Amino acid sequence: MELGQRIKAARLEKGLSQRQLCGDRITRNMLSQIESGNARPSMATLQYLAGALGKSVSFFLEEDAVTSPNQQCMADARKAYGQGAYEAALAALDGFRTPDESFQQEHVLLQYLTLLALAEKAAGEGRFPYALRLLERAGALEGIYIGKELRARAAVLTAMAGQTVALPNADALLLLRAEAALADEQADLASALLDSVQVQDGSWRLLRGRAYMLQKEFARARALLEQVQEERAWPLLEICCKELGDFQGAYEYACRQRD
Repeated sequence: MELGQRIKAARLEKGLSQRQLCGDRITRNMLSQIESGNARPSMATLQYLAGALGKSVSFFLEEDAVTSPNQQCMADARKAYGQGAYEAALAALDGFRTPDESFQQEHVLLQYLTLLALAEKAAGEGRFPYALRLLERAGALEGIYIGKELRARAAVLTAMAGQTVALPNADALLLLRAEAALADEQADLASALLDSVQVQDGSWRLLRGRAYMLQKEFARARALLEQVQEERAWPLLEICCKELGDFQGAYEYACRQRD
């Protein structure tokens, strides 16, 4: 079962509507996109949803949620990371016992995030050799939740620390940062980043359309998304049409998704 499906199943099991689950933390449109698999929640959003649904984060990251000997170690690591105590978080994560399919992917992701945070701190303090060692350790990690945005952050840090690497170009970095901002419902930040992009292609239009939707500017979002001749725009256009009262348009885009 996919991540979005697990979130939806847990919500229905708890008897919550999308609006009730969203509260004032995320929008209903964003939750709808997450449940349908058209958007992935950030770690902060996933932690919020897991708490609201009474589940552990690992329940949504893994196929099977089972009792694990690493439950306490992961709980300690999450708490320390959330408090910015990155050394303590890393120490807790180093106590992880393998194999453990229940927490493996969450462990890898949290370890990567912790190593990046420590490397950023070390680079900011001018301790570049230590930052590079941390980044080298992070680079050896492989996990399904370590995406392009996190790899780009690591590449920028590695360059700052004095090691030559192939950096993403400016537009690519802006798009990655904007996508992360959208995942955290930071529409204004995402818009500012996207407006700085030089090449405004289909990927840019898709992200800018999502930003307009978060800002409830559905007419502008629809106009932009209609320029994206890709299937991934159709669920967003269906939502825009519904919000604008164009139910015929919403029906047409819903049909396209079923074809």
